[in-house]
Amino acid sequence: MTIEIKTATLEPIRHTFEHTRRRFGDKPASRYQEASYDIAPEHNFHYRPLWQPDKLLNDTSRTALVMEDWYAFRDPRQYYYGTYVQARAKLQEVTESNYSFFDKRGLAERMPEEIREQIIRCLVPLRHLELAANMNNVMCCAYGTSTVVTQAFLYNGMDRLGVAQYLSRIGLLLDGNSGEALATAKDHWMTDPAWQGLRRYVENTLTLEDWGEVFIAQDVVLDTLVYDLIYRQFDAVITEQGGSDLAMLIEFMQEWHKDNSRWVDATLKSLAAESDHNREVLGGWIAAWREKAVADLSPLGEVAVGDEAVAASIEALDKRLAKAGL
Repeated sequence: MTIEIKTATLEPIRHTFEHTRRRFGDKPASRYQEASYDIAPEHNFHYRPLWQPDKLLNDTSRTALVMEDWYAFRDPRQYYYGTYVQARAKLQEVTESNYSFFDKRGLAERMPEEIREQIIRCLVPLRHLELAANMNNVMCCAYGTSTVVTQAFLYNGMDRLGVAQYLSRIGLLLDGNSGEALATAKDHWMTDPAWQGLRRYVENTLTLEDWGEVFIAQDVVLDTLVYDLIYRQFDAVITEQGGSDLAMLIEFMQEWHKDNSRWVDATLKSLAAESDHNREVLGGWIAAWREKAVADLSPLGEVAVGDEAVAASIEALDKRLAKAGL
């Protein structure tokens, strides 16, 4: 007896969803594409916002930047909710292990007192800045246009809450959970002359209405300068002075900034490449906020690192802008 086995191939009627088919063709789409492109509604709104009747939901006129297609952006990390949560869970697992090791070994007590005071003065107050960064990025999410952009702003905003919480935990680790370090850090933020310029800068960004300008002022200019100044230069200074254990407490911030910078750079490059108009608008914003940031950050840079600290951070910002074509 002969048995002949035949196979039949069934061609699926549809390979993907309609919104991804229109953009990428009739082929299987990635999860990132399915969750990110052409999601935000653009037509048939029920009413205009009562507090802003001249605008529509997802209105493109909320920024001076102009894009022919607001879905021309692409997050190089391809973060949608699932991949974002997985990536942050891995990073958090390492960070929790570092904090547990620091606490279990009593490394705070082994730090020289002047080092602890310097960390509380120059690092821990940044938790207030991170809370402002959360509000700025969530504002960009609320008033941005395309899902591929707004979801990244939301992830950024949530990350800033995490950074603020870790900075608070650093203060608690240094003072034995008494809360004195956090109170002292808040006093520095509110009254220390070294912090008042930066506090003014942050508060000014909270009043901006153009989400594109908020992106430049916060995520491009300020973040580049602050993260280079504190998480690179200040870390090196503290290490030389005998506070090398600080490195394990700020590893989350350093790794997060590298990851987030990939998206910021890609977004900035796409905006600049769109048109001369965008490059002109971006250039104006960058020049204005760069000047303010340098002036406002200089007193903190002198206290935390030294006279030439901010100049070194400016070089990092200029290199970043040059890569984006600005």
